[in-house]
Amino acid sequence: MPRFYCDLPLAVGRLIELPDETARHAIGALRLRGGDGVVLFNGDGGEYQGTLEQQGKAAAVRLSGHAEPQRESNLRITLAQGISSGERMDLTLQKSVELGVAAIQPLMMRRSVVKLTGEKTEKRLRHWRGVVISACEQCGRNQLPPVAEIQDFMPWLRQTPTGVQRYLLDPEASQSLRDLPAPTGPILLLAGPEGGFDPVERNAAIAAGCVALRLGPRILRTETAALAALAAMQAIWGDFK
Repeated sequence: MPRFYCDLPLAVGRLIELPDETARHAIGALRLRGGDGVVLFNGDGGEYQGTLEQQGKAAAVRLSGHAEPQRESNLRITLAQGISSGERMDLTLQKSVELGVAAIQPLMMRRSVVKLTGEKTEKRLRHWRGVVISACEQCGRNQLPPVAEIQDFMPWLRQTPTGVQRYLLDPEASQSLRDLPAPTGPILLLAGPEGGFDPVERNAAIAAGCVALRLGPRILRTETAALAALAAMQAIWGDFK
């Protein structure tokens, strides 16, 4: 059943007018018509079943049911991702949401190819948050992983909270996930941009308590590394069991 994010108060019995962009997607792209069943969610953890009511190019949904299925991972992972260019970053965000990440922190790093300032920063953030919404619509999640404001790596590292298990993806590390005990609390996963971590950044992260991890004998691209780590964590410790 098609799912749509709707940033409005939702309740059984209400008639919800879909935003113009959502209505265009439902009617134009998905070819939905009056009487078709749809699901709406607003990020509060629940989802609402309803029936589409078409009104020309506009559309509304009459909500008739509510459910709170458990689709969130038992692992509370924040992905701290060095910003990569274009589709690489989009792919990382999209698939990390599908793999159950709880939050995303974009980071400007010394080897980041993309340099964002001013309006470009806000535009890119809006785009990334839209990618996250679309991924939640597709994969069935009813909670939106927040995409935090972009920060520079070194100041951000100094502000990271204690009591969080921190992992740094490093192809030269000696340990793998299977060498480590299962974490008992929140996880912070650090992944570098296209050029990887600068040695100064790597050393600072390890000094701050990050455990360096390798993902096998091959060097993975930035858009592969974090996703491989998330999938491995879910398989070893999480809900892929």
